[in-house]
Amino acid sequence: MRLNRLIGEISGAFADLGTFLPLVVGVLAVRGFDPTGVLVGFGLFALATAAIYRRPVPVQPMKAVAAVVIAAGLTPAAIAASGLIMGLVLAVLAVSGVIGRLERLIPQSVLLGIQLGIGAHLALVGFAHVAADPLTGGLALALLVILLLTPLRALACLVLLALVVAWQAAGGGLPSGLTLGFHLPGLAFPTGADFVAAAETVVLPQLALTLTNAVLATAAIAAGLFPDDRDRITPPRLALTSGILNLLLAPVGALPMCHGAGGLVVQHRFGARTGLAPAIFGLFCLGLGVSLGPGAVTLLAALPIAALGALLVVGGADLAFSRRLFEARLDCLPAILATAVACVTVNVAVGLAAGLAVEVARGVIARAFGRTRPQ
Repeated sequence: MRLNRLIGEISGAFADLGTFLPLVVGVLAVRGFDPTGVLVGFGLFALATAAIYRRPVPVQPMKAVAAVVIAAGLTPAAIAASGLIMGLVLAVLAVSGVIGRLERLIPQSVLLGIQLGIGAHLALVGFAHVAADPLTGGLALALLVILLLTPLRALACLVLLALVVAWQAAGGGLPSGLTLGFHLPGLAFPTGADFVAAAETVVLPQLALTLTNAVLATAAIAAGLFPDDRDRITPPRLALTSGILNLLLAPVGALPMCHGAGGLVVQHRFGARTGLAPAIFGLFCLGLGVSLGPGAVTLLAALPIAALGALLVVGGADLAFSRRLFEARLDCLPAILATAVACVTVNVAVGLAAGLAVEVARGVIARAFGRTRPQ
């Protein structure tokens, strides 16, 4: 049992690479970003998360920030400013009690819709990765499905990763000439102009995504997976730890980071149950950044995203079609579906607004016909 649990923790630790790698490699490909600072930031954030929550609470790059960096080439100093602004705002919202009040205002139907939408989005992203290389992705997905139907399901992610590395090595796809060394991150000193650029481009859209996906949805899903920790993995705590850690790590070149509902489900699906999984992931990132430095980008970019996309397909399907969804009342379905569709087609923040609008309309209709709004 102990060996099976350890295997599950290791397997789950790397199950979210399908989300992590495309964004991180994409950012590091932009000139001027220090791979050591980025990877050390992820490593320290993950280790702190493991110690604080003792559950597989994931660490992911803030997606809106990463997208702007890749598309528009935002500078490292402006990214450091984004991390500082986001960290301060999240910490203030947590300490002031705003996050707790926001959580109480959101109906369960809307949270279920967010869960369905995030799961569907993850699965679609996974399918897109698989479709980019149908042979590699299709074989990886078939292997995962087969393993998950056998007693070897705890090994599913590890077997896939081992085969991916072996396949790349056999085909000469792994980089050669990597040299080990000792690399330390440099310091980033944003100017006033960098803070203005960050505030104008990424802070508002990223804040909406972080509050919905990384804080509210992550806490709601964690409560279902780990009911004994319902009072420990809460929206205010998730916001506070994200805020403080971003404030501390942004100056060393780290990307703005947060948690994520999808990552939590994917890691849990492939065996992670404790803080050992994020600790393993944190040590992996820390070791990679410190020992390889710039060479880490070459190594990470060599891993086939199509195979890792298969992990997202399975984890996304798990998240989307949860038991809570099938237990929902029929009168909650309009809000659930409206939320989910908006999450997939636009983003989670718009999904939240759509779901709340449907719930308000339902309440108005109920009062107009003299009925009491269902609780």
